[in-house]
Amino acid sequence: MTVRMAWVCALLAVVAAVVPPALSTKRVKEPSAARADLSAVPFGVFLASDWRGPHLLGAFESWLGAEVRVGRTYVPGEAWNALGGPDFVLQPWMRWRAAKPGRMLVLNVPMVMPNEGGLPDEAVAVLLNAGADGAFDPYFDRLARTLVAGRAPDTVIVPGWEMNGLTYSSRCSADPQAWQAYWRRIVAVMRAVPGQRFRFDFSPNRGPDAIGWTDCYPGDDVVDIIGMDSYDQGPGDRFADYVDQPFGLAAQADFAAAHRKPISFPEWGLFRYGDRPEFVRDMLDWIARHDVAYHSIVDYCPHGVWQCPANPRSSRVFRQLMRDPGFRRGPSAPPTTPPAPTSPAPSPAPSGSAPGGSGSPAPQPRPAVTDAPTAAPPAA
Repeated sequence: MTVRMAWVCALLAVVAAVVPPALSTKRVKEPSAARADLSAVPFGVFLASDWRGPHLLGAFESWLGAEVRVGRTYVPGEAWNALGGPDFVLQPWMRWRAAKPGRMLVLNVPMVMPNEGGLPDEAVAVLLNAGADGAFDPYFDRLARTLVAGRAPDTVIVPGWEMNGLTYSSRCSADPQAWQAYWRRIVAVMRAVPGQRFRFDFSPNRGPDAIGWTDCYPGDDVVDIIGMDSYDQGPGDRFADYVDQPFGLAAQADFAAAHRKPISFPEWGLFRYGDRPEFVRDMLDWIARHDVAYHSIVDYCPHGVWQCPANPRSSRVFRQLMRDPGFRRGPSAPPTTPPAPTSPAPSPAPSGSAPGGSGSPAPQPRPAVTDAPTAAPPAA
């Protein structure tokens, strides 16, 4: 028996099948018409997963001159016990959400643990099938109850984000049918908790990847938003490429319209082409002209515009356009030759309590503003 087969057999022994209870689902309302005003789109920024995230938001808002309405964080991906929602991540964000009406909490949730454990496809498939059979129901039930009790019953849940790629264990390509069934199971379990008003965001990577993201789609009755993570990186080197490529931005917008869903951008930011303000301008223009439920820029280096001093031109453009409540599409700038992409780096992963639980926070340069984080969380 090979080592890989032994690993799969061990997983089969651990995740015994659970008979699924009869759980209901409900359909979502038809999305509203597309907006033309960028200020009408709920906006967020990822600064850190834990208490530092909400603690820094005030300073970010002061710098930007606009209110942040969307809080973004991740359930750590190291172990199954974290899936129920660790207090050091959820409590600060639930307090932030409950402190002011109109705020939105968006929570990325792994479907497989460890989410960055380098599991082979055979092991991932075993875990996906176990999840579809109800083996991990208690974790998602506990998470839902924690959010409802913490006055965040309308949290947007992003299970298994970037499922069309290979970075995370919560990927779809290992067994697409099992992945879809497991997603449906997660939604049913969380919707069964009294008092919940969750929305579920299906959010792949932009563009072609290990599998076409439409092959992972679990069904209209269990998806409320069609999301997409979109960084300034290939395939392609111009925004028009990002729009027109297979499984790109236009494909997302068309798919969502056909399924009567709004779209979102849970993660977007600069990347391979460095400080490129035209990407920021084009991205915000695209958001303003579509039916976007929310968007959130990732702000640590190399992606960000506040904590990352390497992107001063993009920072100025982002700040200007986000401050302008009447932002509309203007004349297109002449095309420019993009800088050569930087050397390949690992797939983006948030700092602090990272979604994949790497244990090594990404560097966070000190923001060029006051109100830097303190050495310990502020008192509740």
